Amino acid sequence: MCGILFASGEIFHADFAAALETLKARGPDARETLAHGNALLGHARLAVIDLAGGRQPMSTSDGRLAMVYNGEIYNFAALRRELEAAGHAFATRSDSEVLLTGYRHWGEAVLHRLDGMFACAIHDRADGSVFLARDRLGIKPLFWGEHAGGLVTASTLAPFFALQAFPKKLDAEGLRDYLAFQTPLAPHTLVRDIHTLPPGACLRWTPGTQATPRQWWAIPDATERAPERDALVAETDALLAQAVRDQLVADVPLGAFLSGGIDSSLVVHYMAQAASSSSAPLKTFSVRFAEAGFDESPHARAVADKYATEHHVLDAPELTADTLDSALADLDQPLADPAYIPTWALSRLTRQHVTVALSGDGGDELFGGYPRFLDGADRYPDSLGKRVLRALLRHGLAPASLHRRALAGPELLLYRRVELGDYPGSRKDLRRYLGPEVARAARPEHTLELWRELAAHHGDYDRGALLRADLWTYLSENCLAKTDRASMAHGLEVRVPLLANALQDRMLRLPAGVHFDAGGGKALLRALARKHLPEAVWNREKHGFSVPLRANFAGAWRDWGAAQVAAAATRAPWLATGPLAALWQEAQQGRGNVRLMYTFAVLLAWLETHPLSC
Repeated sequence: MCGILFASGEIFHADFAAALETLKARGPDARETLAHGNALLGHARLAVIDLAGGRQPMSTSDGRLAMVYNGEIYNFAALRRELEAAGHAFATRSDSEVLLTGYRHWGEAVLHRLDGMFACAIHDRADGSVFLARDRLGIKPLFWGEHAGGLVTASTLAPFFALQAFPKKLDAEGLRDYLAFQTPLAPHTLVRDIHTLPPGACLRWTPGTQATPRQWWAIPDATERAPERDALVAETDALLAQAVRDQLVADVPLGAFLSGGIDSSLVVHYMAQAASSSSAPLKTFSVRFAEAGFDESPHARAVADKYATEHHVLDAPELTADTLDSALADLDQPLADPAYIPTWALSRLTRQHVTVALSGDGGDELFGGYPRFLDGADRYPDSLGKRVLRALLRHGLAPASLHRRALAGPELLLYRRVELGDYPGSRKDLRRYLGPEVARAARPEHTLELWRELAAHHGDYDRGALLRADLWTYLSENCLAKTDRASMAHGLEVRVPLLANALQDRMLRLPAGVHFDAGGGKALLRALARKHLPEAVWNREKHGFSVPLRANFAGAWRDWGAAQVAAAATRAPWLATGPLAALWQEAQQGRGNVRLMYTFAVLLAWLETHPLSC
């Protein structure tokens, strides 16, 4: 794992070292730069596999290709054997060399052979081109941007801010997505001309041309019939066990996040199963919250006791403004998922003991764990009354605040999924919080464009379509981004075995109904939990991993929140300060939409150190 940086264009060379330095937390073990033709490649390394030999940037023996890469390829040993049979020799034991040699041998088709998480940039000195790629579900991040005839790509946005030549202007559409979903959705970022490479996408850029990303992998539709339930549970059991075994490869200490929920507890079960012959206990890590309704540590302890792990419990730090500031300072762009804060604190604890941790991320998205997956469009039928109200609203004969009551089917389902959007006059009206010019540039009418495209492509807004749409929106740009930024801020690699290729391939080709029964969603994982885990884990209601926003805005964060709102006119003159002030007044009293208030507060705190012009 690491941070990567690539720049083609002399305009970026003077600041390249400073830009690479911004990635030092992601790669605390070494930082190296390679001049390769017309480009510079930089790598900040967290050494995990082949500690002595896997250094980057890495070049082919003839010097034509050079690569920087972030991630882990879990099937690299099998690919290496295949490449050796084809006549290739290897100088290291690293997965990095397998990826570079595989690209040299198979070209872009190597991507379809990789089982792992990755983001890479491969430069060809012969024509000055660079090839960028990101893994199927976007476990690892990759940003890119063109300016002054050159191209820059990096693991995070931070290096772009260190490059003086790169303009720092607000991307209004990225802002729109952030306010709607608490995170910008690929391809947008908060900065104009800097793009997120979408999950499962790649691009090739040559000097003098314009880069256009394309999908190298597509989320599959259900094409198979569901097998008999017991057989499918047994098959899933075997696939999960193999995925965890595959992801235990490392030359450094490993452990596991253990929240006490089904997903992370199952990961610990399979880790303990794989390490049954080891004399050293498995290391597990969890957070204990003092606030009622937020603490899962007793359930985590039950799992730790069952598998006799060396269990470390972090008493959640008092969520003071200083704690919040420290965690938010490690974000390269705003992310308003409150779960980022405890994940950041847990990662700091975990890194004191291990270099790699496995987590249960992806279980809800791939196995149907959210209640909203029960919420298909057919649950919101249209009616004569709704149609009449829509007509009245169109002609200005009914209050705009009734907009929600007029919606039905997919439109009401989508309305429920966003904080702000294209809902004029309603409480979810994006225009209410933005100045007129930025509001127009944000194009509120396109807020749900990606969601509509994904959901419609995979079905008529049924469970299967909603689950698949989440993979390239909520999972990739929120959940996985949260874990990546929180862990890599402390030089900790986190692996996600529930998203292994074999599990994706099997689960996504089955009808979504296999994940639901009388008990709700995640039926397959619940069945495995009943088989393997203590009853305290599976015989309880689903529990999220978050922080008490309402109590904090009324208490510990009151002064911090007030300072963010007071600075809005200076940091973000394109915000409408009146509605923002009203939102803050309610939040101080523990009322109103505190999640939206947190979204604005995180944005304003980020803008203090990352100023953007319009």
